[in-house]
Amino acid sequence: MAIDVALRLAQEADLDLVEVAPEAKPPVAKIMDYGKFKYEAAQKLKEARRNQANTILKEVRFRLKIDVHDYETKKKRAIGFLNDGDKVKAMILFRGREQSRPEQGVRLLQKFAEEVAEFGTVESSPTIDGRNMVMIIGPLKSKSEAKAEQNAKRDANKRGDKKVANSGESVLAVEDDKANAVQVVEAEVIAEKPAKAAPKTTAAKAAAPKKSTKSVSDELDD
Repeated sequence: MAIDVALRLAQEADLDLVEVAPEAKPPVAKIMDYGKFKYEAAQKLKEARRNQANTILKEVRFRLKIDVHDYETKKKRAIGFLNDGDKVKAMILFRGREQSRPEQGVRLLQKFAEEVAEFGTVESSPTIDGRNMVMIIGPLKSKSEAKAEQNAKRDANKRGDKKVANSGESVLAVEDDKANAVQVVEAEVIAEKPAKAAPKTTAAKAAAPKKSTKSVSDELDD
């Protein structure tokens, strides 16, 4: 289409003729609202920059001979980072002769990657970095998605707390009504019939026999 024809069509529609692909052959232009086009492009760029800037590299350090409790604690911490939309840098610190056994470090990091696979994927395989071994795991969710999910959970918890509070008030009101009803009935009964004195007991209850207690040491001696 000739440029003059495109300009005339844009003027008739009270819109703008915008060149969107100047490097194409021939160049591509669209009839649109240029102000709206600029605004939408700026919003997309802003969102992309926000996602890049908010992604933080968190570090989790392991020893080659880490015990089970410490390993589980560090794994739980790493899962929390991934759920927040952050990357995790898993690092093994080698000491002394451990540097001659890098295959053990690879196995440990591979085990770690498999156990957090539900929350992140390996972006950088285990590599030697000086006296250490490093692996990078990226989150499955972006920072904005993780934040939106956290806000949704927080709102759901608030709604649940309000429901519990309202139900608690209803239960208290019902209990108060029941208490008042019981008091009225008791008052009527007392007015109609005097209370009878309880018969005196003539025989005392037999004392319960004392139980003999033994410790574990006593039972072992027997």
